[in-house]
Amino acid sequence: MCPSINPKARLSRVYTPQDLRVGETVILEEGPSKHLLTVLRHQVGDSVIVFNGDGAEYTGQIQLGPGPKACVVSLESQTTPQVESPLQIHLIQAIGRGERMDWVVQKATELGVARISPVFTKRTGVKLDGKRQTQRQARWQAIAIGACEQSGRVRIPTIDAPIELSHCALDSHTPTFYLDPLAELSPTNVDKTHQLALIVGPEGGLDPSEIDALKNHGAQGLRLGPRVLRTETAGPAALACLHTLMGDMG
Repeated sequence: MCPSINPKARLSRVYTPQDLRVGETVILEEGPSKHLLTVLRHQVGDSVIVFNGDGAEYTGQIQLGPGPKACVVSLESQTTPQVESPLQIHLIQAIGRGERMDWVVQKATELGVARISPVFTKRTGVKLDGKRQTQRQARWQAIAIGACEQSGRVRIPTIDAPIELSHCALDSHTPTFYLDPLAELSPTNVDKTHQLALIVGPEGGLDPSEIDALKNHGAQGLRLGPRVLRTETAGPAALACLHTLMGDMG
């Protein structure tokens, strides 16, 4: 017997920061309007899904808009899909060169991360001034939104402004781990919890002084396996392991 197919799985999904209510219409912003009308070639009468990060999604039909570039959606129904992991992970990621951080944000979002803090470490080779930091943060938040649209998520992970790792406030009540290929602790030995913080260093690894500071804050080293992973691979790999053991990927 063929498995049943959820008809909503085929519908295009777009994000808007606006308040959404069944029975009302919403005029989408330029970005999602262009995506639906120009890129995906949707037309009046087509069904789409709109969400705003409140945990719900709204199915509606495209209506005639005030102009050819504005997409108007009449909201017809609301659902609350169970797609968010019960494990809330705060990823503290050293900023990589080029598009590596873009890749991490996209994949970590698809894997269910709750929050991402891009950080500079002593061995980070990336320098960003105030304007570029603001631009990068906006870019990473947009990438996270796009990943939520694609993956079916209904909560948008927070992307913090880049800061120094030494300035990153660690919650003493939240289990915190830093990836270390020489650590003895593995994900299978981590006590089950509903939230944790995960720190991923740069290509050259965390500086010994940074590791000492993290240990003083109660952080523990975590080993993923016998192989040394690149910084852009390590975070998503760890997320997949932890969500399999304690989240919703098992």
